[in-house]
Amino acid sequence: MGPLWDDMKVFLAVARETSLSGAGRILRMDPATVGRRISRFESAMNTSLFVKSPQGYALSAAGDRLLAHAEAAEQAMRSGQEALTGPSDTLSGHIRIGAPDGCANYILPQVCARISKDHPDLDIQIVALPRVINLSRREADMAITVSAPTAGQLLVQKICDYKLHLVASRHYLRDQPPIEKLEDLKEHKMIGYIPDMIFDHDLDYLNDLGVTRVALASTSVSVQIKMAAQGTALCVAHDFCLPSHRMLRKILMDKISLTRSFHLVRHQGDQRSERLNRFAEALQKGIRDEVETLEALT
Repeated sequence: MGPLWDDMKVFLAVARETSLSGAGRILRMDPATVGRRISRFESAMNTSLFVKSPQGYALSAAGDRLLAHAEAAEQAMRSGQEALTGPSDTLSGHIRIGAPDGCANYILPQVCARISKDHPDLDIQIVALPRVINLSRREADMAITVSAPTAGQLLVQKICDYKLHLVASRHYLRDQPPIEKLEDLKEHKMIGYIPDMIFDHDLDYLNDLGVTRVALASTSVSVQIKMAAQGTALCVAHDFCLPSHRMLRKILMDKISLTRSFHLVRHQGDQRSERLNRFAEALQKGIRDEVETLEALT
């Protein structure tokens, strides 16, 4: 069982990193050795567990079926160790977080830096994607979302609310027609998401405002805000982003104020992991504190 379990740990690392080199960094092992261990494990399982391509290592159908069992075995080993020795004061290993890019760019760097300082043996990975992270395929250990998912065997915890307002740069407001009421917006260009690529209905801010045309669009919040900072058009922006863009000003605050929420989404089975529970608790507190701090500066 010893060599088989050791090879299963290698299998998990390659499945999560999708490459021999990425798994090698996690395991502190050279890629060639990782490759040999995977070949040995596939021989022991009598099946191919990965589909190899120039893009990396993707799980085969057999590998996908094995993944859940391998993760359950991994969690059982950790739980057994904690039962014998008690949980360590510091976290270790690696944890991957999926997040929308606004949170990933403006909130998580500070939060994760503080967690990393308290837990120097822990490797934290942030996946910022303009779509919903697929937890069922273990693209991440946990995800931050705007809308709370309702399908799947998931644990969903609300983290906090956050505010959004319509903003424009100082230069734009100086050079363009005045904006004093909602009707004035018809005379101005708007920046927003690409309409047919909005992956979460709660991100459709401009539809809430009755805006039908998006003159400048991006799937990325940070790109939208940077375009607004250039003085090109108006943009709906998270209040927590504004301390990083001092040239932006809120406008029509008494008429336009949106509230959205961050949620932490995890596999229900991960509730048995003291390690992931502790990290989730620190992450949620860190996000709440950071949002409160940044919004107070605007």
